[in-house]
Amino acid sequence: MLDFTSKSKLLACAFFDKMLVKLILILIILDLTNMKVTQSKALPLSLLAESTHIGQLLARLRVARKVKQTDAALRSGLSRNTVYRLEKGDPGLALGQVLRYLEAIAPGSTLLDLLSESDPALISLAAREQTKRVRDLTADELRELDF
Repeated sequence: MLDFTSKSKLLACAFFDKMLVKLILILIILDLTNMKVTQSKALPLSLLAESTHIGQLLARLRVARKVKQTDAALRSGLSRNTVYRLEKGDPGLALGQVLRYLEAIAPGSTLLDLLSESDPALISLAAREQTKRVRDLTADELRELDF
């Protein structure tokens, strides 16, 4: 028969065994959560550059069509943070999100239209960006240039 101290030692050992098992489980869970793969780290630089380019095209199309980022997010059913990540070219986002966003800012447009930059709003934006008004030089500026 076990005396009182032997029973308490067995209970203490059982308690520490349970705590040890819980600690091991917590460490395993923490280790598994760190196994997440970041797409930007997994992609080759060339594909990462393509992803960034698509994001820039989406942002440029939105600006050309004069749609606010918050309005585009609302129309597409995406959060503003997701829209921000789309326009920055985050490769970890789903293709469906890209297509929904494209439909929200340019209804009826396809990825081919986006990549070829054939949207009339983009062409108009490019024309506005190219035309810069040039003023005539003053007499002092002309004298400085005369060599």
